[in-house]
Amino acid sequence: MKQITLQGIGRTGNDRAAIKALRKEGRVPCVYYGNGVENTLFSVSAKDLETITNTPNSYIIELDVEGKKQLVVLHDIQYHPVTDKALHVDFLAIREDKPVVINVPVSITGNSIGVRQGGKLMVSTRKLKVSGMIKDLPDQLDIDITDLNLGKQIVAGDLHYDNIQIVSPKATIICSIRMTRAAAAAANAEA
Repeated sequence: MKQITLQGIGRTGNDRAAIKALRKEGRVPCVYYGNGVENTLFSVSAKDLETITNTPNSYIIELDVEGKKQLVVLHDIQYHPVTDKALHVDFLAIREDKPVVINVPVSITGNSIGVRQGGKLMVSTRKLKVSGMIKDLPDQLDIDITDLNLGKQIVAGDLHYDNIQIVSPKATIICSIRMTRAAAAAANAEA
């Protein structure tokens, strides 16, 4: 899985005035926590944070807060309802010897039989939640749809990968091939 480094500055004030001053400077208040890790308050540049949030990719983040380094994953982010700017970010501390649960983007490959027959590919899920060791996590989950016929679908329970486990519900629909009106009319004309 891709790794990225994020620079943070420790913060002590957790009152409204201190957080408002941080946001005015173009910084976003953050916290990281985890099992066996002390909760740490810090802030990051809003511009640096956008490299993580404004992309479909998922990252293992090496957080550097004033020289103290920690591997984390993005856990939760709160946005302003009007301006859509990040207000607060939670990171979850991880370790290389423990499994990690993270959302991984889905990549659809192949030319489906159903699409060639006039159907339309409907992609319902862009990311799946998986669990695995950091070294085994893929950048994306490749799903081949070459054998997918009209009216058929692929669900999370159909997928199997080495060294990782899909945590998303097994009934989660990833993609399906729907019959279009033109394909239905052509089928009726043939009948």
